Amino acid sequence: MKYKILIYIVTYNHENFILKVLKRIPKYLNKKYNLQILISDDKSKDNTLKVLEKSKKKISKNFKIKIISTVKNLGYGGNQKVGYKYAIKKYFDYVVLLHGDGQYAPEYIDRLISKLIKTDCDAVFGSRMLKKWGALKGGMPLYKFIGNKILTFIQNKILSTNLSEFHSGYRAYKVETLKKISFDTNLDDYSFDTQIIIQLIFSKNRILEISIPTYYGDEISYVNGMKYAFQILLSTILAKLHKMKIIRNYKTKYLVKY
Repeated sequence: MKYKILIYIVTYNHENFILKVLKRIPKYLNKKYNLQILISDDKSKDNTLKVLEKSKKKISKNFKIKIISTVKNLGYGGNQKVGYKYAIKKYFDYVVLLHGDGQYAPEYIDRLISKLIKTDCDAVFGSRMLKKWGALKGGMPLYKFIGNKILTFIQNKILSTNLSEFHSGYRAYKVETLKKISFDTNLDDYSFDTQIIIQLIFSKNRILEISIPTYYGDEISYVNGMKYAFQILLSTILAKLHKMKIIRNYKTKYLVKY
């Protein structure tokens, strides 16, 4: 039996990168799995959608591809919700999140999926921090490297976890697990990634990490670093206080019912 796999690509203003990303997805995956690629353009301001539509026939020779465009910009987290709901609705076994800017290597998709299947865990994250100094050698700016390390250290202390990185956007999830957590209540911005980790941890789901290469090129980052740091630390602290019942009946969008 072939597992039903969804590769979900989130894209925003990636007209110069998206086709290169698609070309790098290993073709053998189509034979190994019952595979579909879903690309969601989050109301790009450039020609990302036009580039995709123009090249759809050529791309579809190798993969089953569906291209969608949001009516309005949903944000990084909001766009993820679209893909995970689709994976649930269409009865996929696993879903892999891939960015359309080429920052994460499509060649590692099978490693994420294989780890999920072989270990029967709930989520596998690609980590740029498992290999010492690997992120810096891959071009990660020093300030981002230090910030990543500090934020991850604090979050591990608060949540009593031992992840090497909280801030990688390269992830694979078991769809059955996504059904059981309230990811739809998370915020629509970049703090979504931290909030879904918190949900997985509080629901006692198993997260594994694999080492992935780091690549920084000409892609444009839309993350406000200081705002992001504040949001994810606030999310982590409030979630922990809620879990400890120090804050009672504190209704926020990212907390898990328990």
